Amino acid sequence: MCRISNIEVAILGLLCERPRYGYEIEKTIEERNMRNWTDIGFSSIYYVLKKLEEKELIRSKIEVVENKPPRKVYTVTDEGYSVMKKNVKQLLSRFERVISAFDLGLMNMSLLDTGEVIECFGKYLRSIDDTLVFLNDSKREMEGFGLPEHVIALATRPLAHVHTERIWIEDYTKNVLEKEQSI
Repeated sequence: MCRISNIEVAILGLLCERPRYGYEIEKTIEERNMRNWTDIGFSSIYYVLKKLEEKELIRSKIEVVENKPPRKVYTVTDEGYSVMKKNVKQLLSRFERVISAFDLGLMNMSLLDTGEVIECFGKYLRSIDDTLVFLNDSKREMEGFGLPEHVIALATRPLAHVHTERIWIEDYTKNVLEKEQSI
């Protein structure tokens, strides 16, 4: 199987939906808030398209539209569809652990006194709440675009994770406070 990166999967997936030109890919990435769960920079789109074309997973042709400059439109090849399908099966079949810098803080929180820890946890809760607002807004926006349920899941899945994280930090904060009071 042709090995492709997650960024290549993201771009190739958009092209599997339908042929697109570079700027249209960028607009779709923005509309779907894809930068919240992928590492696609604006400048990397054309680099990835070039790599996919070199691997013969996509092809391009120049399209001339009246009163507009010519643009390069990218289309997925049969090999591209095959590689994409294999990658999607693999991605949907395995759990991938999340690495969080917060865990480094937990490991070293003994350097702080209880008041500092509680203050940090309060800030963390506020950042969680901000994230919940953002994700709920993203979900509503996606629904407003009439996107399919599997695309809207890109907002509902992190919502579930963040809700769970909020419950965990509240419980752990209580634990820290109870331990402090028992000393």
